[in-house]
Amino acid sequence: MEIHPVTLTGKVVRLEPLSEGHTEDLFQVGLEKSIWKYMPYAQPQSAEDMLKWIRGMLRRQACGSDLPFAVVLKETGRAIGATRYLDIRRQHRSLEIGGTWYGVDYQRTAVNTESKYLLLVHAFETLDCIRVQFKTDARNLRSQRAIERLGAVREGVLRDHIIMAEGYRRSSVYYSVLDREWPGVKEGLKEKLSGNYSPQKQT
Repeated sequence: MEIHPVTLTGKVVRLEPLSEGHTEDLFQVGLEKSIWKYMPYAQPQSAEDMLKWIRGMLRRQACGSDLPFAVVLKETGRAIGATRYLDIRRQHRSLEIGGTWYGVDYQRTAVNTESKYLLLVHAFETLDCIRVQFKTDARNLRSQRAIERLGAVREGVLRDHIIMAEGYRRSSVYYSVLDREWPGVKEGLKEKLSGNYSPQKQT
């Protein structure tokens, strides 16, 4: 698994290597407090805070454990959120997709489905992964349903897994897709994306 920064392009979004140049866009789109409710780090309160967050992600990238992306809406060229590969385990050909957040106007739209599709295609078909996992806060039922709609298999719960910024002991629900499951998952995602690609709210 030779993992390097890469740009992944779909019809609605472009996933490009996260950089300090995305600071202002991400700060402006991340102003809504609800975005950060289930994230293990505190909401950036200023552009300087967002820059610190980005630099933290880039340090993880330099260590080889993470590969962060800015999610850019192709229609506007503006960053509307972020996502990344994390817990990269090269010897086991495994990684996690997570740390994902979007501005509220882009939640429950084609943005998330296409972003996950692009990341999964790259993981299985370029990086040759045998396992891609996801995790989410056990309280975050909407995120769990979204992961399940991707076709991932629920594996279980790690109790009191993460201490959140405010001190809450979060339990995490884990999901995964294996290489042998990927062809079926891919077809399901392509079917979901075959309709209206415009970033409109989905019911």
